[in-house]
Amino acid sequence: MDVATTAGFHGLTVLAGPTAVGKGTVSTYIRDNYPQVWLSVSATTRPARPGEQDGIHYFFKTADEFDQLVEDGDFLEWAVVHGKNRYGTLRSTVDAAIADGKSVLLEIDLQGARQVKAAVPDARFVFLAPPSWDEMVRRLVGRGTETPEEQQQRLETAKLELAAEKEFDHTIVNDDVQRAADELVSLMGLTPHAR
Repeated sequence: MDVATTAGFHGLTVLAGPTAVGKGTVSTYIRDNYPQVWLSVSATTRPARPGEQDGIHYFFKTADEFDQLVEDGDFLEWAVVHGKNRYGTLRSTVDAAIADGKSVLLEIDLQGARQVKAAVPDARFVFLAPPSWDEMVRRLVGRGTETPEEQQQRLETAKLELAAEKEFDHTIVNDDVQRAADELVSLMGLTPHAR
């Protein structure tokens, strides 16, 4: 089954939002607490961070491997993020999960969300927003994974990303990870856990 041509496609939910908004934290919470949600694992050319495992957090690819996947049309979406590393969603893994009747969640950047919207317009698109600009800056600086120059570049990108909220079907404010995850799961048509 080809995702891009599937009519009436409602098993796919796309979660996007600005850098450092907590997309990864929310999706990790869902992965750990909602086994009925199939969380897509992206391919990337960026090196693994401490504790990240190939095939669980990302499919880590060399630039040449990634180029070949692009050339073969194997991505549902892919993008260069922050002018440096490439990320993409492998079409085959999403197709297999949908064929199995799973609720699929793609946690991707804004460029990727736009590509998926072009390919699968009837998927559900959810924008994850920060409680405030100041909180987003605090989260980005606090995680300590980027240099000051990279942080500044990400914040400039984030200003543009925040302006894209109107392109999405729903907005969830990430003021509390469990609450945001439960709201997302509810939008996916699943029952959130009682608190």
